[in-house]
Amino acid sequence: MSSVLAPSTPIDIGEQSQRRRIIEAMIESCAEKTYAATTITDIVGGARISRTTFYKRFADKRDCFDATVDSCLLELQEAAATAHSPGDPPPDAVRKATVGMLELLASKPAMAQLLSGEAVSVDPAVVERYRRLLIPALEGLWDAAGEPKTSHVDPGLSFARAQLLIFNEIAAGRSDALLALLPEIVYLAVAPFAGHDEAIQQARLAEQSAPDASPSGVE
Repeated sequence: MSSVLAPSTPIDIGEQSQRRRIIEAMIESCAEKTYAATTITDIVGGARISRTTFYKRFADKRDCFDATVDSCLLELQEAAATAHSPGDPPPDAVRKATVGMLELLASKPAMAQLLSGEAVSVDPAVVERYRRLLIPALEGLWDAAGEPKTSHVDPGLSFARAQLLIFNEIAAGRSDALLALLPEIVYLAVAPFAGHDEAIQQARLAEQSAPDASPSGVE
């Protein structure tokens, strides 16, 4: 039986809360000062913890940063996964997942800046990691549905173009405008697996959900 003196809450809940606050402090400090300029003092101050607690959770600043990137990627994956249902045809699933991811990035500009800017600056190889996560996941939607992939577009090139479009908006401080990119990003995500016609159809559907979107140029 639990009581005020003997609470039943597992002790690791407190550790998880500390870890979450540290990660959030890293995200915010990187957005404000860049990773290079961020210090342990900045992180512990933002997380409202002691340096001793920080070093209980992470070996050093880089270890914390790597864990922060992992956490952001997981959040992005979860946003994509929950945006569509298992019964959605693959092109619809890709469109909905893309909407979910861009909505998350638009709502969390500091996270968007870390994933698109700081992470690449600290470790350029992270771009290849993004590609290995995203492209097989998209291919898997078609494989799971037993549907053939009909396009000859290189998914790697589409991924690179989509990343550049997103990075340019974030670098310019326009994370809130990311949803205006929905039609073009959806086109780039669908075209390598379903071809031009289906990608255009999905881009037009995405344009309907893009608030105050200017003409996308996707025709």
